[in-house]
Amino acid sequence: MTTGLILFAHGARDPRWAGPFEAVAAQVRARAPAAAVRLAYLEFMAPTLPEAGAELAAAGCTEVAVLPLFLGAGGHVRKDLPLLMDGLRSAHPGVQFTLHPAVGEIDSVVAAMAGVALQVMAPGGPAR
Repeated sequence: MTTGLILFAHGARDPRWAGPFEAVAAQVRARAPAAAVRLAYLEFMAPTLPEAGAELAAAGCTEVAVLPLFLGAGGHVRKDLPLLMDGLRSAHPGVQFTLHPAVGEIDSVVAAMAGVALQVMAPGGPAR
């Protein structure tokens, strides 16, 4: 296995908060079974980004995409995450870690959220 993906989220004290992120990871794994997919959290939950990166490096991944599951690029994405990425690259020089934009800034995600917003205005509300 040479390709990996880290879905990076903020984390929360309430473990139920992670449910939607676990669902995203499960769907990615189902659609790309050959890829190594890990969730990682900035705080309150495990694994951390360094821990997830180490797992993927140990699994033989040579390329790892890091996708922030944040709606926007606030302080954590603009300031904390680049420092964490530098740490990953230093700790695992044989692995190419690529940081992608916050998921909420990707056009298709914005369009999906707008679609849900329109659904809630329709009779019957959003489809699950």
